[in-house]
Amino acid sequence: MRKHLLLALCIGAFATSCQKKDADNTNTDNVSTATLAKIKTLGFGTDGVRKVENGYLVEGDIVLTDELLNGNNENKLLRVATDEQYRTTNLVSKPRNIRVKVSNLGNAFIVGTDTALARYNALGLELTFTRITTGTADINITGFYQGPSGGYITLGSAGFPTGSGNPYNSILMNTHPQAYGSSPNILYVGSVIQHEIGHCIGFRHTDFANRSYSCGGAAVNEGASNVGAIHIPGTPTGPDPNSWMLACSNGGNRTFNANDKIALYYLY
Repeated sequence: MRKHLLLALCIGAFATSCQKKDADNTNTDNVSTATLAKIKTLGFGTDGVRKVENGYLVEGDIVLTDELLNGNNENKLLRVATDEQYRTTNLVSKPRNIRVKVSNLGNAFIVGTDTALARYNALGLELTFTRITTGTADINITGFYQGPSGGYITLGSAGFPTGSGNPYNSILMNTHPQAYGSSPNILYVGSVIQHEIGHCIGFRHTDFANRSYSCGGAAVNEGASNVGAIHIPGTPTGPDPNSWMLACSNGGNRTFNANDKIALYYLY
């Protein structure tokens, strides 16, 4: 679904692909060489990096904050094999109820959020989720408006937990008509939000080492690094079809598969 990239949906004949082509992902204007080096050291791709309000957008739907980029991450992450469930160094403290608020978005995004939260809550994890309409939220879901580029369109973006044990506090959902259409499918929107929540609580893309698995096109591997992602024990070392954390959306409903549940139960 990633996303991020990414969480992106291809337009037209490539409706099942979710990642922009490399040729369209080389714009790193206004991003310093030093920052790109930090991003690469953390094990993320550096093609198409963009400066955003809260940090830098990488892989199409992941926001890396300045706190994460400038933190001491040495030897805390380890890349193993190529297709597995991965987590980041930081996780959310548990047990914990995470409050989620949807602001200035239509009914499809509200119901889609309820759908995503219900799927997490049904697992009986030590993390639970509640949608609130007033008060302070732990995760705020708001909109942005961005059209397609190079035949693809970003569906949403999020970041990773903080070092203090809190989830990433923002999910941005694309309100452009070509993202979800004029009458968004609730299960589709819910699947995207479910994916972005996965990032907020510490999950990386299942196929981050080769996003062509879900995105199509040429194989994209971010390269070897001493840091990158922590493999979650009990999850496969080969391709994992239909994982909720695949980099690119299949254009429809996608929820937890068996290995996703193993990963979630192991962490939470």
